[in-house]
Amino acid sequence: MELIFDLLSPMQLLAVGGTAMAAALLRAFTGFGFAMIAVPVFSLLLLPSEAVVLAASLTIAVSTTSYKEWWGKFPVDQFKPMILGSLGGTAVGVYLLSGMSKADFQLWIGLSVIAATLVTALVKPTNKVRVPKRLTFGTGIASGLMNGAFAIPGPPVVVYAMAVIQEAASARAFLMAFFYASNMLGVVMFSIAGMVTLTPLLLLVLAFPLTLLGDKTGIALFHRFGSGSYRPVALVVALCLGCWNVYSGLS
Repeated sequence: MELIFDLLSPMQLLAVGGTAMAAALLRAFTGFGFAMIAVPVFSLLLLPSEAVVLAASLTIAVSTTSYKEWWGKFPVDQFKPMILGSLGGTAVGVYLLSGMSKADFQLWIGLSVIAATLVTALVKPTNKVRVPKRLTFGTGIASGLMNGAFAIPGPPVVVYAMAVIQEAASARAFLMAFFYASNMLGVVMFSIAGMVTLTPLLLLVLAFPLTLLGDKTGIALFHRFGSGSYRPVALVVALCLGCWNVYSGLS
């Protein structure tokens, strides 16, 4: 415990825990948003490698405890080619992250989140159409690149799910399942690259109870209200955090 207080102040620890709880609530309600909310804040307090490892580890932990929300409820035929594409993209993304400074990391993550938020806000689900596997595979590669470099695999996949999966519950389950698998890939790659250190693991233990609380709250809200009403809030928060990271990276 003393080691953690040597690294971060009590207020910074509170910021990590509060951010993890808010991000878990958004993820449970909409199916996406954990990394888009958590990584920009974590990157203000931690090294880039620590920020991405912590975000990915928390996503895996909370996804495992709430597997009943997504297991068996998503289109497997679209999941398989996308996760295969993500495997190669993640490896390249981890390589890019290893040579990135904190300022560059904040700048690029901010620009990525802003772009993804704006595109996601404009995309509306359409009637079901047959999607070419090469498009699904390509989306997985793009997601993997962002997963390895920023631990934010969501933007390309969120746009894909919103464009081709009309039913909200199925889209939500698809996103949860994909992010669970892609973050598992990410942590494996991070471990191979020697990026998994004691700091994010200690923060994982401290932040997980609040993450679980946010997850349970988000699940309850989803089953009560559905995902439509909360989506605009998630996008606005993500946009604000993206802008803040761009500012921090430039300054």
